Amino acid sequence: MARRITTQRKVIVTAVAWTIGIVLFFPILWTFLTSFKSEADAIASPPQFLFFHWTTENYLEVQSRSNYFSHFLNSVIISFGSTLLGLIIAVPSAWAMAFSPTKRTKDVLMWMLSTKMMPAVGALIPIYLLFRNTGLLDSRIGLVVVLMLINLPIIIWMLYTYFKEIPGEILEAARMDGASLSKEIIYVLTPMAVPGIASTLLLNIILSWNEAFWTLNLTASKAAPLTTFIASYSSPEGLFYAKLSAASTMAIAPILILGWFSQKQLVRGLTFGAVK
Repeated sequence: MARRITTQRKVIVTAVAWTIGIVLFFPILWTFLTSFKSEADAIASPPQFLFFHWTTENYLEVQSRSNYFSHFLNSVIISFGSTLLGLIIAVPSAWAMAFSPTKRTKDVLMWMLSTKMMPAVGALIPIYLLFRNTGLLDSRIGLVVVLMLINLPIIIWMLYTYFKEIPGEILEAARMDGASLSKEIIYVLTPMAVPGIASTLLLNIILSWNEAFWTLNLTASKAAPLTTFIASYSSPEGLFYAKLSAASTMAIAPILILGWFSQKQLVRGLTFGAVK
C-alpha cells in the first residue's frame, strides 16, 4: 500500500529543498555578479548585490591578458582524455570483479578506495621528479595519465556497482551462443550498462575539469588548463576580485552547461539499479 504524503509535508520538503539549492548555488551566482562589477564595487562594504554599475571590462581584460581558448582546449583534452582512458581500463576490471569474483575482490576494492584517502601532497614529490626526469612535466599526456590514475578507483567502484545489477544469466546465454570475451563485454554488457557508464563518464569529466592541485603543480604554460588560468589572477600584490570572478565564470561555464543538459542522464545513471 502506497504511503500517503500530506500537503504540509510536501510544502516543507519543497521549502527545505529550495533552501539547500539556493545555499549551494549562491556562491556561483555571487561570482557571476561580481564578474560584472568594477574592482571598487567588488570590495564595497556593505556588498552590492544588484544595484551597481554593470560592466564587461573584466571579461575583455581577462581575454586580452590570457589566452582563454588555449586553456579551455587543454581542459577539454585532459578531462575527456583521462576519463576515456580510465573507462578503457575500468570496464574489463569491473567486469572481472562483478562476474568472476574471488575471496579477495572486496579487499581489492577497499584497497583501491583507500588510495583516495591519502593526501595528494604525499605523492607530489615522487610524481614531480618522475615527470621531470621523463619529460612529462607540463604536458597533456602526463596530466591525462595522472588524472586517470587518481579517478580510476571511483570509475571502477561505480562500474562495479552497475555491473552487479545486471543478471549473470544474460552473459552466460551470450557465451552459449559463442560470444567471445571481448564481444561479451562490448556487445552485451556495455549496452546494458549505458546509463551507469554515462553517469560515470560525466562525473569523472567534472572531477577532472575541476582538479586544481595536480594541474597547478605539474604544469606551467603549455598544458595549463582552466584551473591554472584562474590561479593566475591571484598575485602577491593582492586579489583582484572582479577579474578573478570573470576568470572563474569563464572557467566553470562550459562544465556548468554540460552538467545542466546532461543532468537527466546523470541522475538516471546514479539511480541505476536502485529499483528492481
